[in-house]
Amino acid sequence: MSSSGGAMLEAMARRAVGAVANTLRRHGATSIVVAPIVVAIFAFDASRAEAQTTPLRPDQAAFRDLYEELVETNTTLSEGSCTLASERMAARLLAAGYPAADVRVLAPADRPRDGNLSAVLRGSDPSAAPMLLLAHIDVVEANRADWTRDPFTLIEEDGYFYARGATDDKAQAAVWVDALIRLKAQGFVPRRDIKIALTCGEETADTWNGVEWLLREHPDALQAGFALNEGAGGQLDAEGNRIALNVQAGEKLYQDYTLELTNPGGHSARPRKDNAIAAMSRALAALGDHDFALELNPVTRAYFAAVADASPQYAADLRALTATDTPDPAAAARLSEANPVWNATMRTTCIPTLIDGGHAPNAQPQRVTANVNCRILPGHTIEETRAEIARILNNAAISITPLGAPDPSSKPPVLSPAIIDPIREIAGRMWPGVPVVPTMSTGATDGRFINAAGIPTYGVTGMFADPDGGGAHGLNERIRVRSLYEGRDFLFDLVKAYTARP
Repeated sequence: MSSSGGAMLEAMARRAVGAVANTLRRHGATSIVVAPIVVAIFAFDASRAEAQTTPLRPDQAAFRDLYEELVETNTTLSEGSCTLASERMAARLLAAGYPAADVRVLAPADRPRDGNLSAVLRGSDPSAAPMLLLAHIDVVEANRADWTRDPFTLIEEDGYFYARGATDDKAQAAVWVDALIRLKAQGFVPRRDIKIALTCGEETADTWNGVEWLLREHPDALQAGFALNEGAGGQLDAEGNRIALNVQAGEKLYQDYTLELTNPGGHSARPRKDNAIAAMSRALAALGDHDFALELNPVTRAYFAAVADASPQYAADLRALTATDTPDPAAAARLSEANPVWNATMRTTCIPTLIDGGHAPNAQPQRVTANVNCRILPGHTIEETRAEIARILNNAAISITPLGAPDPSSKPPVLSPAIIDPIREIAGRMWPGVPVVPTMSTGATDGRFINAAGIPTYGVTGMFADPDGGGAHGLNERIRVRSLYEGRDFLFDLVKAYTARP
């Protein structure tokens, strides 16, 4: 490290000393504990700087090339091709020595660009249930004019990789392909089969979904004793310090509802009291002000209990939330205000996302429609939620219709010791002191289909993300370079650990 780099880190450490000392004073702690904390902070910052300047290992360079090829293969619904991406990843597996019979690109005849990659590393024990490594390779649309950089060119800049799909979900997809290549190169023979499925259509499931299609047409590609998937990574604070490693077990049910209100309308000079836009606005405002019932399940209860240890500012409320079978409503209200993710974790949420109405600037609207997007807690139904929305709107003239085919619903999978212990062991070795926290996803992944098919599915990546989520689905999507390479090593060790267990 250069002297200027050392001076910079020393200055960072001094600032950290002041911040830590002030925090400790506010909480009544003595200054004796500051020294070891500062040493840890200094060591962390030094290792972070070193990680950004250390040349890549040969295996990391090979992985970066694979990752770049996958990211730069456009897989948007509008212009891209998941089939091309699958073919490129299949070519790498074949070049690594996999037999053609164990590497397949599967696409429906009527959707030739929506191909899915299925591959398997054969295990030594045919009686052992396979492990499935799942990731989707389609990505959200990206408008070049809106981005600072070309969204379909992988850019490494200031310790980050930037591109559409850099994190969601081509980071994990690239790791799975890379893992199979590394295992083959090592001559590793797992006890159980290791399957990978890189699928298309996760981001546009209402149009078409590859996992649903594979379950129906090629169930052998997905059949497994359990699956690893996206859905949870590591949490970083604003300074890049690791806070927790999340493991997802279960997710909310995604559902859109179409709200519609019609009336005869008329000339704008003779206004009606039941103006459709005004009435719909009042109803949506009531929905926006409404909090669905507070509810914790075993996974979310364990999540809040674990987060309390890493969140001193909110620890009292977090512990009050989980201290009894009945969560403290006052604590829940304060936590909901402090963090929208916490709010979404403890209740069903429904919000208006689209609205359309009227036909002329000088006429009263004859028709108004709105889309309400709900994320429903496990154990609750689409119809139950529709009825709750109707009660909140309190306007019988507004029709409420579920949009699209309903997603399957299932109970969260059990985080058994066989699943969680290897995660804790490897995380403890790589990131000592960072807690492993069970979570329920407030979004939606392909895991909802796999879980409902009877395959317990867990979200775990080992990739730590910034507090804003790294721009996934938004502008200038990014992942820390350090996080990607660490996640790669973590997942590789985790796959090997699971193959050695019953």
